[in-house]
Amino acid sequence: MSCSLVEFCRLQELKAVRDLLFQSQRPEPAAEKNPTADNDLSWDTSDWESAWDGGNSKEEESAPATTVDDESPGQSEPWLQDCVVSLSPCSDLLVVAREQKAVFLSAKWRTDDNGREEMTLAVSWTGTLSAEEGECVSSVIAIPLASQKRSSTGRPDWTCVVVGFTSGYVRFYTESGVLLLSQLLHEDPVLRLKCRTYEIPRHPGVTEQHEELSILYPAALVTIDGFSLFQALRACRNQVARVFATKPSGNAAAAGSDVVPPPPLAYKKWGLQEMDAVVDHSSVGIMTLCVFDQMKNASNLGGFNASVKGSPPAMSQYVTVGSGPYTGFYYAIEGSSQPLLSHVALAVASKLTSALFSAASGWLGWNKNKNEEEPAPKQKPKVEPATPLGIRFGLPDSRRHGESICLSPCNTLAGVTDDFGRVTLLDLARGIAIRMWKGYRDAQLGWLQVQEERADRDFSPSASLPRRHALFLIIYAPRRGILEVWAMQRGPRVGAFTVGKHCRLLYAGYRLMGVNSVTSQGWQLQTQQVCLLDPGSGALRTVNIPFHLALSDKKSEQAKDMHLVKRLTTMLKSRDVDPDTLESEAKSVLLEIKHPATKKQALESLLSNKNIPISCLTNVTCALNDSLKLQAAEEVDASLLQLCSSQLKLLRLYSDIQQLQSAADSEAASANDSLEEVQDELTRVLPTLQRYAQLTSKPSVSFAQDSPDMPLPVQAFLSQMECTEDGEVKVVHKSDTEWNQLGNFMFWGCLCGRSSLHKVCNTLEEAGISPQQLLFLLLSMWLRREKEVLQKPLETVRNLHALLVALSNMKGALEDSWDPQSISPWWQQVRCRCIQSHYSAAALLAALVAQHAAKASITSRADSKLQSEWEAVSLELEQWLVCVRQLEDVLVLQTLLMVSSPQGTTGGAVSQCSIKTLLEGGAGGVADSVSKWVFRQSLAPERLKEILQRKESDALKEEQEQGEGGKAEPEKAADQEDADNTTELLLAVCQRFPYSLSPDLLFAHCSWEYVVQWNKDPEESGFLSWAVEHVKMLSSPHIQLGICTMMWSTFIVKRLSAAAFLMEKVGKAPKDRLCRRDVGMGDKAMTSFLGCCVQLLQILMEADSAMEEVPVPELSVEEVWSGADGPASIAELALEQRGVHYPLVQHHCLLASLLHTAMTFSLKVKPLGLFDSKGKNAFFRDLTTIQLMPSGEMDPSLILLRQEFLLRVLTGWVQAVDEASGPASAPSSAPLPSSGPAADWWPSLCLELGSLLQVNPDILRRHLVCELYNQGLDPRAEQVMLEVEDKDVLGSQLLVLTGQRLSYCLLHSQNQTQAAMELLARLPPTLCTWLKAMDPSELRCPLLPLPQTSRLVGRLIEMLPENHAQYSLALHLLEAVDVLATDD
Repeated sequence: MSCSLVEFCRLQELKAVRDLLFQSQRPEPAAEKNPTADNDLSWDTSDWESAWDGGNSKEEESAPATTVDDESPGQSEPWLQDCVVSLSPCSDLLVVAREQKAVFLSAKWRTDDNGREEMTLAVSWTGTLSAEEGECVSSVIAIPLASQKRSSTGRPDWTCVVVGFTSGYVRFYTESGVLLLSQLLHEDPVLRLKCRTYEIPRHPGVTEQHEELSILYPAALVTIDGFSLFQALRACRNQVARVFATKPSGNAAAAGSDVVPPPPLAYKKWGLQEMDAVVDHSSVGIMTLCVFDQMKNASNLGGFNASVKGSPPAMSQYVTVGSGPYTGFYYAIEGSSQPLLSHVALAVASKLTSALFSAASGWLGWNKNKNEEEPAPKQKPKVEPATPLGIRFGLPDSRRHGESICLSPCNTLAGVTDDFGRVTLLDLARGIAIRMWKGYRDAQLGWLQVQEERADRDFSPSASLPRRHALFLIIYAPRRGILEVWAMQRGPRVGAFTVGKHCRLLYAGYRLMGVNSVTSQGWQLQTQQVCLLDPGSGALRTVNIPFHLALSDKKSEQAKDMHLVKRLTTMLKSRDVDPDTLESEAKSVLLEIKHPATKKQALESLLSNKNIPISCLTNVTCALNDSLKLQAAEEVDASLLQLCSSQLKLLRLYSDIQQLQSAADSEAASANDSLEEVQDELTRVLPTLQRYAQLTSKPSVSFAQDSPDMPLPVQAFLSQMECTEDGEVKVVHKSDTEWNQLGNFMFWGCLCGRSSLHKVCNTLEEAGISPQQLLFLLLSMWLRREKEVLQKPLETVRNLHALLVALSNMKGALEDSWDPQSISPWWQQVRCRCIQSHYSAAALLAALVAQHAAKASITSRADSKLQSEWEAVSLELEQWLVCVRQLEDVLVLQTLLMVSSPQGTTGGAVSQCSIKTLLEGGAGGVADSVSKWVFRQSLAPERLKEILQRKESDALKEEQEQGEGGKAEPEKAADQEDADNTTELLLAVCQRFPYSLSPDLLFAHCSWEYVVQWNKDPEESGFLSWAVEHVKMLSSPHIQLGICTMMWSTFIVKRLSAAAFLMEKVGKAPKDRLCRRDVGMGDKAMTSFLGCCVQLLQILMEADSAMEEVPVPELSVEEVWSGADGPASIAELALEQRGVHYPLVQHHCLLASLLHTAMTFSLKVKPLGLFDSKGKNAFFRDLTTIQLMPSGEMDPSLILLRQEFLLRVLTGWVQAVDEASGPASAPSSAPLPSSGPAADWWPSLCLELGSLLQVNPDILRRHLVCELYNQGLDPRAEQVMLEVEDKDVLGSQLLVLTGQRLSYCLLHSQNQTQAAMELLARLPPTLCTWLKAMDPSELRCPLLPLPQTSRLVGRLIEMLPENHAQYSLALHLLEAVDVLATDD
């Protein structure tokens, strides 16, 4: 127990703090003229608003300024030494200021990586504090103020930040940077601010010190009465809160008119005389001299004939340091000067008129409008003159200059630093220097007062006296980077720590302001007296000093005991000590220690050492126990004796168990005929156990120290066991791993047959361990060692049965706990462990064994029990039947879930299931687990449906025979075998859960699992596609509608609306970057997503139409699992959904189709622009609500836009078909794909969309025919041509296309033949002129066989009537094409 430096807090954003304080100031831009400056009654709130808001605007303005450097604070120059730093005694507020700027850091609690709560200081306010031009911050202190509420009397309410400036102003701020009040009490720079708060007197007769705030100027000292300051600050803070509370309501003028003036500040101002320079001070407080000192002072001051008053006067003592003299002592007699009253200036007083502020000369600043046309010179408050105070005496040293003084908490000592690198200790009562340290240049001082421990005081001879206090001086030497602790007054150095050279020692010297003798009753405020701030790491550390370090007496028993403890600790850390030597030394040390608490500490450190053998620990503990028994009863500490006896008992128990486990006298397990029932059950479930063991026996990585086969150290055994006063041994429940280790130590040898289980049980029973705890340890170990148990199930089950029977026969297991009207608590404990365990196989084996043991126990008791108790017996057996059945179901389910996933699939780790998790999972817990497995296996919906429809195993056998008959590779055969095994497992699970895994329930959960996984990674568009496919597999339209509605509102509608608005914004199919930014997926994934949206909405419409014809399905659960109490299944939630509004669903389906079409063919379109205002307003509304839908005839211009879009879609499809079909010679031979832009269903979709969008479908068909002919896909065009109604218009369109083809052959082809030239000459002039006017460049496939063109002309003649104007032109074309074909 030595000094320690403990970190209790850490600063965040230190680099940001440094950058804010050391920013280079840039000139502020000229303020713009205020348009309301001419109004004298206008409000100028810029100043106090900026102060209230924390100076955010100023931060923003100075943000681009260059910082000092970009290094970390720990590696940069010692920047913290150039700042003024103050820490609140409560450690909840840190103030760092430099020049005009300041940063406030407030306490916050956060959770570290280990889950522990730790306190940090984070930036809560930054800004500029200076209000006068050219002034800088010179001193800062943070004073916590006590709460006045009854519920928190004596507790801190808020913290006031007091700032002194070089202009002489002293300003008071809240923690959020709001200025409360400002005072100008002297016109010289403020040198130091110090505070004194109330302290509870330790002894009767000690003068009670008053609270005060002292302000040091170069030639004056101002002391403000603490009570008046506390009341003024409270009033100002309340007024500030009232003003800003009324500001949002616009009633600031009314709030300003109700300003209640705060009470005035009572202060005294002393003019320090007869000292050349003063740099620091300490206000010691009120003191009263004894009669002798009074007469001595009177003689020195008044001479031989001086008169002496009857009673010594009370005086306030002030000690200053500086030069000429080096230290000065001032005494101000109470009553010699009347306190002055200062008018408090409210910083946020309402600004009513300029006359009001000119009259209030004592009010601070912000009382003139900055932009007044006739600015008046700012008047400073009236400054009262100082009362001269002469120096009583001093310590003269002309060459020495004092730098700082630090007053001790008891007000009797003070530490002074000077420019010679010395630290001087002053006795303030006598006015002399009593000690000096050298070699401490730029030292920083602090004091620490330590109270005697209560336990130490209780065993001391003077226990009835008040507890003692020890005083220590803390010296931080930055030049040497060392922190030292010295005992007072002439004590040695008791501690030294190597720290950084740029730290700051923070010593407040005060506590809580506003506390008095009444409110301090029961005061337990925890404050840090001394803190060390390290700017390198941002750590705040405090010094912990044990009280005994102040005991300098060489004969002190406690000091001697601590020396012995240190010697024992050093010996335990050494690894080269012989065990015998260690044992003898430990005995001597423990017997020499006198103090019981120290002896207990030494024994605990000895028992916790891992390198000491068990024999040594036993002998040492036994020797100490014997020595305590030889002492008188009144001299022995009862707790120490109890510790020795209990630890000795545990050590002997550990040795006995260890010997039994290592002995080779194991009992031969006798064959018991009563176990045949268990063996039969084991044989029945053995195939599933073997499959489960095969899946769990995969190799895994583990650490050697975590292995259950590692021997249990005696220290771990002692930490988990404890002895009660009654002599019983209890097991302390810690982590599950430690329980498992303890169970292994006690019972694993018995289960393996290596040790006698009856001897082990007898030893544990004699030790006094309750059978319930032994049963818990046994089951914990059994469940955790599932892999080893499954290797030899028959042997381990037989030994487990013997152990259970032995534990059941112990006293307190079954005798007193049996209640005829309820189940047995003993066996209920076994069931609870099995129900909660994730180790399904081990839990099932334990349940089978426990069921048999319970049945045998009940049978043996049946003859001696009354008939009325047979009801409880049947209830107990019924509980076991249900438990075993549930465990068998869980085992089969867990076996399925452990089947490994195909390589490269996602889905996370295998979910562990138990009876408890399935019951808590509700009716859909099983389906949810299987759906996650289906996702990990990437099982196609069609394959899953096929498996679920398979009711007989003959089909599976036929498939296996067909697979064997084919010539398959060995690897494929192995894969097929694995697939068949997986199918068998899934069928077995479905058979055990016929209701929980009904097809509709499983498909519903699978669809939801896939859509959830898609939402996590929207780029995987296949997940959403399979989710829709699973929805299609549902047979119930009611569940279909509910699932679609839930998927739409939860996952789909937000992304669909984002896609629609994005496309509307860009006016075309967006690029990949925009899709990722707005929708969260790439362009390809977004195309697939829109297609799935169309399918989902179509399923929703079909389900809504079919709901009336199909009854609502009834969902049920297996009888064994009827106790499930958890969330509703997805199917149940789906059935609870409300019906949808069919036209609204169709409206959204139309939009999704348009979006999907535009993305597929990369078209330019604004999809929302294709609808009127009613249609736009109906989008993305709740599908269950009735919206105002478009009706009647649409605007022709809107219909024209829709028509143009659909025509472009058909054009894009034709081009895609041409690319997918291959060579033009056989365009119709290759079948079209089922998806993508070349799918065969696009034309029918366009026609369907056209009917919904009020577009003439015949126009679309004619356009499609022309596009197909234009692309050279004549056979497909002839098929579509049959559906065209207006043949005349189509004939005219195709006549132009035929002329373009013939014009290309005759006029534009590079391979023109002589026959073609002759034919061109023979053509009629009208036809020749018409062909020359044709533009073949519009043809996408101009080079086609002439028979196709001839066939097209024949179709033209059939379509055009004879009286048509272009009928003769068609005949001439036919004649020309036939001539060309004949010539070829």
